[in-house]
Amino acid sequence: MTVTVETLEKLERKITLTLPADVIRNEVENRLKRLARQVKMDGFRPGKVPMNVVAQRYGYSVHYEVMNDKVGEAFAQAANEAKLRVAGQPQITEKEGAPEGQLAFDAVFEVYPEVKIGDLTTAEVERATASVSDAAIDRTLDILRKQRRTFGQRAKDEAAQDGDRVTIDFAGKIDGEAFEGGKAEGFQFIVGDGQMLKEFEDAVRGMKTGESKTFPLAFPEDYHGKDVAGKTADFMVTLHKVEAAHLPDVNEELAKSLGIAEGTVEALRADIKKNLEREVKFRLQARNKQAAMDALSAKAELDLPKSVVQAELDRLIEGARADLKQRGVKDADKAPIPEELFRPQAERRVRLGLVVAELVRSHELQAKPEQIQAHIQELASSYEQPADVVRWYQSDNRRMAEIEAVVIENNVTEFVLSQAKVSDKDIGFDELMGQA
Repeated sequence: MTVTVETLEKLERKITLTLPADVIRNEVENRLKRLARQVKMDGFRPGKVPMNVVAQRYGYSVHYEVMNDKVGEAFAQAANEAKLRVAGQPQITEKEGAPEGQLAFDAVFEVYPEVKIGDLTTAEVERATASVSDAAIDRTLDILRKQRRTFGQRAKDEAAQDGDRVTIDFAGKIDGEAFEGGKAEGFQFIVGDGQMLKEFEDAVRGMKTGESKTFPLAFPEDYHGKDVAGKTADFMVTLHKVEAAHLPDVNEELAKSLGIAEGTVEALRADIKKNLEREVKFRLQARNKQAAMDALSAKAELDLPKSVVQAELDRLIEGARADLKQRGVKDADKAPIPEELFRPQAERRVRLGLVVAELVRSHELQAKPEQIQAHIQELASSYEQPADVVRWYQSDNRRMAEIEAVVIENNVTEFVLSQAKVSDKDIGFDELMGQA
């Protein structure tokens, strides 16, 4: 076998492979002989089918398989000898005009790029910080109390206010015509919780038991019900019941109901703080990891392999179709999704993946077994049975690979932050948790 390697452009290469024709012919004959001993055909006993009949029936497919195998083997050997890191699958075509007794093929493919990472000490990274305040613990307590609230009926002359649960009948019409979803009886919602459109809540707020009211309601242009989006309806609403919310007191009984063994308010607040601090830690890690990766990517120079970007594009589009299918979209697997929607994301992922891999290789930032174990223990610590969660991770190679990838990313983040010009910024608990 003779091999030539040609650079086409940037990462694209071409290898010309030349194979003796008798290598292909002999392998085809050997496979057909083996097939003849096993194949079953009408009119013949097993193992007694004549070779010419086997060749006529299976010759083309066997020849195709042999060509694929032998050319694939030759390509892999040639790429290995030339020390080429092949990206994606090669496009292999047979060449005409090969010397007598020879078969020639052109394999066009891409190689992985050389990644050059600049001086990280000149990179600037803003590292976010946040802490858990007493106010954050108080708000979490209020949420927990709301989840355990009870309701008691108000007096007939008491008006509905925010936090009250109301029971109503309503009927809406657009241009005098009823519409789907515009009518209900015995419907309950909590005023001020945002379950209903603002105009609807505003109309019910202040009403008393037994009262009826008619009011206009303009549906937003982006309303999920397309038949009524952007239109104005006239609603008739009748209030049947108003119930005031009663929140449990913050006491030992509440603490015990929330699984606090000590049963004290102090222990409850300490448990809430511990959980919030764990969540803050993970969110800060994610945010600062993003900042570090952006800085790392900006300092790198490399060409992107088109085949790898295309594979990532295909994966993202397939994921989008799966998401549409899960949402109940009809014929989601055939939905036209333009590649350009996902190209920036695909290119960023491929670029970052190559840059991270180079940094890990050059600075030995691989995940150590003890790091992987520590990360699993940390994830498991928030569950009632941590040992079960640890076993769940360790029992699946795919889950363990995901943990390893996270640890590697953490190692890379720490390395970048140790090299870069870092400025700390306290963003506050609310902003970090997405409440601001």
